[in-house]
Amino acid sequence: MKTASAPASRACRPLDASDAERVIAIDRALSGHARRHFFEKRFAAAAAHPEDFVHIGVMLDGALRGFAFARVLHGEFGQRDAVGVLDAIGVEAESRERGIGHLLMHELWEIMASRGVRALQSQADWTNHDLLRFFAAVGFELAPRLALQRSVAAALDEATEEI
Repeated sequence: MKTASAPASRACRPLDASDAERVIAIDRALSGHARRHFFEKRFAAAAAHPEDFVHIGVMLDGALRGFAFARVLHGEFGQRDAVGVLDAIGVEAESRERGIGHLLMHELWEIMASRGVRALQSQADWTNHDLLRFFAAVGFELAPRLALQRSVAAALDEATEEI
């Protein structure tokens, strides 16, 4: 007779700079490149201004398996309420489909709500279908705002300069 194995122990906890190497490794495996400078800057900013950052991770069987990095913006773009921005989230490939991403988001929502944040925003490459499916599964919707981008390498057309 086959018996069910005991569920693995999962716990969410705050991250600090000692977690940087593991976070960078998980992110590198997902994105294909290392964003060491980005994560080091985020850890430093969180140490300097902990009230404006949330860095959490999920431990599974004693090892860090997933992470989320978010920040709190106060009054940006004319908004009166504080807004949370999810800058990075990742779960190692071997631990996917085990509820780690959902646990990260639940904990992040709890922390943000306790800080007076009423909405959480993020961005995703529209070709990253896995991330977009995850965002949809945890309740994200398209925002009523359009992100615009322009290269600064090209000269501004003279006709546009008159505006």
